[in-house]
Amino acid sequence: MRRKLIKGAAIVSMDAAIGDLPKGDVLIEQDRIVAVAPSIAADDAEVIDASRMLLLPGLINGHLHTWQTGLRGLAADWTVAGYMQAMHRGLATLFRPEDIHIANLVGALNQINNGATTLVDWCHNNPTPAHSDAAVQGLADAGIRALFLHGSPKPDPKPGQKHFSEVPMPRGEVERFCKGRFASRDGLLTFGLAVLGPYYSTYDVTKQDLALAREFDVFASMHVGGGKGMVPDGFERLLDDGLVDRHLTIVHGNDIAPDTVRRIADRGGTFTVTAEIELQMGYGDPLTGILHEHKAPISIGSDVEPAVGSDLFTCMRLTLQHERNRGIIETLEKTGSRPQRAAVTCRDALAWVTIDAAKIAGLDDRVGSVTPGKQADLVLLRTDALNMTPMRDLVGCAVMQAATANVDTVLIAGRTVKQAGRLLADDVAGKLAKLQSSGDRILADFEALPTRAA
Repeated sequence: MRRKLIKGAAIVSMDAAIGDLPKGDVLIEQDRIVAVAPSIAADDAEVIDASRMLLLPGLINGHLHTWQTGLRGLAADWTVAGYMQAMHRGLATLFRPEDIHIANLVGALNQINNGATTLVDWCHNNPTPAHSDAAVQGLADAGIRALFLHGSPKPDPKPGQKHFSEVPMPRGEVERFCKGRFASRDGLLTFGLAVLGPYYSTYDVTKQDLALAREFDVFASMHVGGGKGMVPDGFERLLDDGLVDRHLTIVHGNDIAPDTVRRIADRGGTFTVTAEIELQMGYGDPLTGILHEHKAPISIGSDVEPAVGSDLFTCMRLTLQHERNRGIIETLEKTGSRPQRAAVTCRDALAWVTIDAAKIAGLDDRVGSVTPGKQADLVLLRTDALNMTPMRDLVGCAVMQAATANVDTVLIAGRTVKQAGRLLADDVAGKLAKLQSSGDRILADFEALPTRAA
């Protein structure tokens, strides 16, 4: 691969040692960043003119059910009860492996188009190994960097079957992936578990699943929200039993007691916030404020694509502004006056989709900042557009002004995957047609179910 020189960009590195550069260059060799400086000479390199662009680390979507991509808009007015019933006990049961593949492929391409170079894919519709393999292949075919989280489907049990809450993660499948496709951890795709946790499973199942994650030294993520948990004191018990550590990430967790949230963070556990979905489903205030005050890393994600769009610029703004409003109201009630300064900044919000998200996904040695030695996952935003001119503050404009329309160029591991505003993927129209047909078939089969799931 020829060396690349990104020339003349405004740079927000998210690396404290490098800082922000009003104008600078980035030199890339193979898949790595080798230099970041105000000016770099490299006569043999392919030059990318970024004189009217803002360069950021590639963005990281910390939580997305990519398999649902073909059902966009369907859940826009759903409650959490409607989602659980219609999606998990109805629509999910109708997906074939090929439906999972095209959904993950198009969903991942959409993330790249939006400026995200890494996706944490929370795949909990994999009733067979073929479904799981199709999900992974969809991500691979898109060329995105992804942490694939192997989950558990949640259908109503058939006669003689155990309820899903009593079924631990299938050890054979975990071993198959860890010793097979994910035997090496050096590729674009890495592996983890999307476990049920004490909210959706028995305590014994939770213990087994976390023990499995530790045994294979993989990431374990769990949903917490949407009703009363099966084990009300589950997290306190996990803490007391020494089962919370760096392997564990909790998605949502809005109704976990604040002291327990802090204890989890102190043990190395982390949290992912999906504010837009949490607000739609009535989970309560996102944990953004508690975690920020505790100086704990935060990642954010778009979550349910049938309900909301999945660009991270919107995610950042909504999460940030909700927390600002919540914090201001809290201060006003306590002191009788509003604070003079914003407690949570735009740079904090950008960290949620870059360096902090990389730390939580276990990828901060590779991505998350524009740092020599890391892989070249980068995004260039056009700053000569109507919505970005003039750019008075680099981080402020990146978070509060930018949109997908500004994403000009995207690189993943040094490979250009979007250029001049155009996604460099073959036959996008054909892929979209296949996604449309997949969703049409699933919805038709859903309508034909003997008893409607919603």
